[in-house]
Amino acid sequence: QVQLVESGGGLVQVGGSLRLSCAASGPSFTSYAMGWFRQAPGKEREFVAAISWGRESTLYADSVKGRFTISRDNARSTVYLQMNSLKSEDTAVYLCAATSVRLGIQPYIYNYWGQGTQVTVSS
Repeated sequence: QVQLVESGGGLVQVGGSLRLSCAASGPSFTSYAMGWFRQAPGKEREFVAAISWGRESTLYADSVKGRFTISRDNARSTVYLQMNSLKSEDTAVYLCAATSVRLGIQPYIYNYWGQGTQVTVSS
């Protein structure tokens, strides 16, 4: 069983930056591809970004390309989401996820999920 705990959420201004962290515990962190998803009130959960466990491979949703960067620190079993140039539409609960299957954007391939951290972007 993998446990994931997100942190770093909060209230930021439009155009500001925020870095989310996801700390993992359990089986080898390097055996998992990691992803970030988000869900706003009344909206479906959507893919944000993902990173592989081996080769430096990443995936990003079109809505965040050029603004968000996903990275991982295997020594600390932590994945990060650096968010820059934040917009009001980025407001959502951000969830960290892990998969032992493959890197991808589909929620169903992710085996483990954190509880989420709230990000609110205001004017």
